[in-house]
Amino acid sequence: MTIGLLTEPLVLVLFSNIFAAAGRWEEVSKLREEMQIKGLKKEPDCSWHDEGRGLNLHPLSRMVLPSIISKLAASYVFSRAAYLSSCSRRMSNVPENSVYGGPKSQNPDQRVTLNNLRKKYRSAEPITVVTAYDYPSAVHVDEVGIDICLVGDSASMVVHGHDTTLPISLDEMLVHCRAVARGAKHPLLVGDLPFGSYESSSQQAVETAVRVLKEGGMDAIKLEGGAPSRIAAAKAIVEAGIAVMGHVGLTPQAISVLGGFRPQGKNVASAVKVVETALALQEVGCFSVVLECIPAIVAAATTSALRIPTIGIGAGSFCSGQVLVYHDLLGMMQHPHHAKVTPKFCKPYGRIGEAINKALLQYKEEVTNKSFPSAAHTPYKISPDDLNGFLTELQKMGLDKAASAAAAASTSTSEKTEGL
Repeated sequence: MTIGLLTEPLVLVLFSNIFAAAGRWEEVSKLREEMQIKGLKKEPDCSWHDEGRGLNLHPLSRMVLPSIISKLAASYVFSRAAYLSSCSRRMSNVPENSVYGGPKSQNPDQRVTLNNLRKKYRSAEPITVVTAYDYPSAVHVDEVGIDICLVGDSASMVVHGHDTTLPISLDEMLVHCRAVARGAKHPLLVGDLPFGSYESSSQQAVETAVRVLKEGGMDAIKLEGGAPSRIAAAKAIVEAGIAVMGHVGLTPQAISVLGGFRPQGKNVASAVKVVETALALQEVGCFSVVLECIPAIVAAATTSALRIPTIGIGAGSFCSGQVLVYHDLLGMMQHPHHAKVTPKFCKPYGRIGEAINKALLQYKEEVTNKSFPSAAHTPYKISPDDLNGFLTELQKMGLDKAASAAAAASTSTSEKTEGL
């Protein structure tokens, strides 16, 4: 910045203070060098002081400042271009009144919150939950107003084709989480902690949960509870300020111990364990508990014993809400593998898989018999003049065969268009 036109010590000191406040120490150094070169000294009463009420000028400064401002107004130093250039790196591109504007009133048409869920629970209004794994499914879930969208580790089976939920990694789960977060703007978003990402210690559990929120765009996490270490992990995550949904009954990550995908709560000890585990998860601060594959009677008892919502999946109608997997409820599972991983309790609300197969078969046939694409699906044209020029250039390149093909395509396209 050139300052040759500025000779008043007060101006130089004023700029020095301004640049120092902005942390621009290189400019401060240049100003001091300028004063030394010009033989200028700081005059008495020619500085700003903080008297506890903000910056205040000494009397002499107040007397001369108006004339200095007038000089500066005519100077290039305070020209609009110079000012914007010096400030652009420090200005937010967000409108001023929207930056740290204070708490906003919650709009019920926006993201579902825990408060919304608590109100539903207190009024005995069922909570709707759908498990989705990608952007397109999340958009559909969002459009119909589902309360909670769960990004489940069941993506390992439904999307990746594994036989269990165990193989999917945290990084893979984060990809699914981000895709769903881009598509679902209304539901509360809950991301599963995958197997191996939270069992070692409470610290590991918290670090994983933080990643799911920060990198995955989720609002809360879900973990499968049962063992004391899982309960401790849930407690640590809640204490870290992250909302947790518990999961009891059939916990797919524990199939090695359970002996496969087996329903739970079918005898006294198992039923009591379901209730005790759910109560323990409530005690450490979980906002809700999933009850999977347990008798409806056990689910009813558990729901009655808790003060937080229960979300049933294969657990009967006495829960506070229900969850199904997007692909399952739409009837998308046609492949034998899908039939193997589709649970008995799932009700298909559509036969989308059959519709998909029919559409794919029709596409295959039309491509084979060359009825697709028709003129109606070939929208991009080239003008006659450009076509002639293009044919000439092809001939110059020695591509006579290509030029003939282009000319024939032009004739065929024109005939198809006229036939419409």
